[in-house]
Amino acid sequence: MRWWDIEAVLALEYELFPEDAWSPGMFWSELAHARGPAATRRYVVAEADDGRIVGYAGLAAAGGLGDVQTIAAARDRWGTGLGSRLLTDLLQHATAFECEEVLLEVRVDNPRAQKLYERFGFEPIGFRRGYYQPGNVDALVMRLSMHDERGVPRQGTEING
Repeated sequence: MRWWDIEAVLALEYELFPEDAWSPGMFWSELAHARGPAATRRYVVAEADDGRIVGYAGLAAAGGLGDVQTIAAARDRWGTGLGSRLLTDLLQHATAFECEEVLLEVRVDNPRAQKLYERFGFEPIGFRRGYYQPGNVDALVMRLSMHDERGVPRQGTEING
């Protein structure tokens, strides 16, 4: 994602998350940390053949911990695997950022997203009460260890080179 994508990303953000959409300043702030040798963020967009942005995702990383900040796919792309591709990209970058685990919050009333994360091996670890405002909707906190119990990187989380 680059600064010139923010307007189109915001349009999709407001369509998909009308109650708790990110502000332009939130995206600008995140992108400020996504470039250069000291980057701690990864933001990506998905474009349709006609150039329309149909998805986006972001990851923050620090101290061996990754956090999925946002992930979204246009409604007309639901069920196409776009969410999986976006999440795969974030997890590959979590590996590059040397994250030991990745956390995320997902609305308790969003079973579609919860199922996506479960397919990737995320496990529920708790709740954040009233996390999504102003609707006062709880968040389910989920965690993915980037290594299996033997310390081997999880399949699908390595950068394919």
